Formats: sequence, C-alpha cells, structure tokens
Amino acid sequence: MPNLSASAREIPVPFEGKGSGVCAMTWGQQAIWDTIARTGRTLNIGGVMAMPEGTPVEEIAGVLRFAMSRHQSLRARLRLDDIDDRGLPRQQVFESGQTALVVLDVSDADDPATAAEELRMRYEMTPFDYEHEWPVRMAVVCRGGKVSHLVVQYCHLAVDGGGIDALIRDLEHLDPETGAATAPVQGAELLTLAESQASASGRRRSDKALRFWEKGLRSIPAQRFNGSDDPREDRFWEMYCYSPAMFLALQSIAARTKAETTHVALAAFAVSLARVTGRSPSVTQVLVNNRFRPDFADAVMQVSQSGLCVVDVADCTFDEVVGRAWKAATAAYLHGYFDETARTRLFDQVDEERGEHVDVSCFVNDRRGQSGPQPGDPLPTPEELAAALHRTRMRWDRRMPMYDTTMFLHLDAAPDANVPGRTDPHESELPAVYFQLWADTHKIAPADIERFARGLEGVLVEAAFDGTVPTRVAAMG
Repeated sequence: MPNLSASAREIPVPFEGKGSGVCAMTWGQQAIWDTIARTGRTLNIGGVMAMPEGTPVEEIAGVLRFAMSRHQSLRARLRLDDIDDRGLPRQQVFESGQTALVVLDVSDADDPATAAEELRMRYEMTPFDYEHEWPVRMAVVCRGGKVSHLVVQYCHLAVDGGGIDALIRDLEHLDPETGAATAPVQGAELLTLAESQASASGRRRSDKALRFWEKGLRSIPAQRFNGSDDPREDRFWEMYCYSPAMFLALQSIAARTKAETTHVALAAFAVSLARVTGRSPSVTQVLVNNRFRPDFADAVMQVSQSGLCVVDVADCTFDEVVGRAWKAATAAYLHGYFDETARTRLFDQVDEERGEHVDVSCFVNDRRGQSGPQPGDPLPTPEELAAALHRTRMRWDRRMPMYDTTMFLHLDAAPDANVPGRTDPHESELPAVYFQLWADTHKIAPADIERFARGLEGVLVEAAFDGTVPTRVAAMG
C-alpha cells in the first residue's frame, strides 16, 4: 500500500459564488452538531466512485469548483468563538475562497481501488476542522497518469443524503465547455433558511411541531427497554442482514394494504420491538428527510431531522398495525421540522414534571426510497417467499465504543459499499432489504438484540399472505 501523504499532490481550486454573511445554525445542523459533540463521532458522509476511463483531472477540478461556487452550505465555516443565545456557534458563508483537489498517484504495482478505500476511510474518520476547513474533501486516485477513482467526503453539517443527491442532480446545470451554470440554483440556500427559521413564522412553525412532541412525550410510557444482563465491550454492537424474503414480504403486504413499504417495515419494527420488550405502544423516532417541504427538494444542505412515532400493537392484527404505522409516520413527518434546542428544553421540562426520564432513544432510518410494487408488477408467491427465506444472511458485524443512541435501525435497498465485506456477490443476486441494526448492549442484551432482528423478518414473512395474523402482544396492565 502506498504512503498516501508522500504520493499525494494538490491542485488549487479557487471558487466564487453568490451570497455571504453570518448566520445561526439551522435546525437540521443543530441535530448533527449535538450528535458530534455528544458522541465524538465525525458523521462524515461520502464514498468512492470508479471513474470512466479517460476522465481528465481538470474535469474533476471543474466539478469541485462548480459545487463550491454554487452552494452556500459548501462555502460555510463555523465561528467557534461566536456563540449565540442558544449556546451554539454561528457560521459564516464566504463569497469566495480556495480549496484543493487532492491527486493521489499510485504505482503500477498498487491497486487504485485499495488506495481509494484507504483514503476514503481516512477522510471519513478524521474530524473536519469546522472553523478553518471547507466542508468538502475531494481526491482522485490515478495510476499511470490516468484517473481511476474519485473519493469524496462531506461534513454532515453541510449536507445530508438528500443534499448529496440534489448536488449530483445540479451537475446537470454545469456547462462542460465554460464551467458556468446554465440555470439558477434550484433549492433553498443556507442564509435564507437560517433567516426564515429565526423569523416569527419560523418560530410559530417550530412551536406547532413541538406541541405535537409534547403531547406524545407526556402520554407514552417512560421506559423502552428492560435492561441488559449481558453488557459487553465495546458496548454498541451491529447486527447486519441481507434478506430477499423481507423484500418480497414487503411487496406482498404493501399491495394488500395499499400502504408504502416504509410503513409496513415500521409496523414490523413496532411489533418485533414489543415482542422483545413486552411494551406497547412501541415508540421510535423516524428520520424525516423534509424534502417534501417547499424549496427543500433541491436544497444542497442538511435539512433532515426526526419525528416522534407512537404505534400501539397490542391485541390486534398485523394489518391493523400497518394502518396505525401509516398514520403515526405521517404525523411524525409533518412535525419533523423544528428548533432542536427548543426540543431539548422540552425534553428536560417533561422529564422534570413527570419525575422520570422519558426514553425516546430508538430510531428508524429507511433509506430505500420508493420501493413498493408498481401497477402491473407480478406479486410474489408463497413458493418464491419460501425459497427466498433460505437466502437470508444475518450476522454480527461491527462494534463501537460509542454510537448515536440506544437502538438505530437503518434500512437500505443496496449494501453499504463503504463497509468492508458488504459487497459479497452472493448478497446481491436478488432484490433484498439490507439492514444495519445498532444497539447498546448495556441496555439490551445481545440475545434480545438478535431476537429483535430476526423478528423483523419473521413478522413480515408470517403476515406476507395473511392480513389476519395477530401481533401476539398483550396490552400492558
């Protein structure tokens, strides 16, 4: 493996864009900043892409220049000595500046894909210098003078997954000959969003959402879990699963119930959690991308937050839970846009008034996009589901000393190529649900984590062709 620092060089990339000034952190940024400060994790996001043969380095530098010039969030840095009345650092958007494209030249004996992955990991695991570094790290790996791979990592304060998708779409407005933009910026920008959120109408919007949160926090049982008799170190464990059977079951149930597969998956989460904990309703926070809000679809920013989702699963059928999950998720999405610091104050207030800590440390992040059956699509048969069930692969994988929360379920339509061992060809032969379940073994025993994970698939398979399947969860006395 080459010495990355010794074989790397930098190409200066100057940029200049519209808009400059100082503003507060936006609500979505607040959530990311809190997690970074609380856990010490970087939360950097990005990846590696194999490039078409013949891609010139200058073209990649042009893309970087275009993106930096185009989007205020990529020209913003924190002012760590400039703290607002919420205790948060302000940020400054610069009109112009200079960044660099790193060029890593590897020898003919080296594997450029390996070099790119090592560089990606370095970029991902190294915290940004939030005050002095631009929130984009971009590099190309070259062998024999030819570009092989592109490596990009973004600071999560600048963009979320939807923001990266918007940035990629916006490249359609890059004139390859001149490097100029062929259309105005499509989505909301950082300075105007911060101003909007600080306005009277922004505060009213946040207050309305927090009234929904307060109603839920005051009504739900305080505890989610029963404790762990088997705590481990590192304390946070990941269960990874590849399940073609879950994919087929979701299609079948969605067609029967006319629900989105994300609501069916949420129903399975609620039932499996209740079976393990013996507690209903099941309570989780769902990640809300907020891209359905005006001017957010194409916003190159971090705008995702979370919504509170409460689903009663006791003494009913699975299809009834699907309907309840749909209603709960819809309400969560509508109220998933608010001032994060005000919500933190609300948490503290409710805990003090109830005299107990209300645990909302479960999260579900369904990143699969639109994955339901389309009109005219053939639906799976029981025989196909039974055959797919034999293809399931579920295993313990990574362990970490710190994670974001007690339980976090990520659902994907493809394996995470940034995680070693996730691109097994045997785990990509059929459409599938890929999930990563992170959990705190100090609060949930590993055996219960595994029981919950296997229950996700089991609940869906059991209800795939029978809408009357009971949840087998009794109401709490």
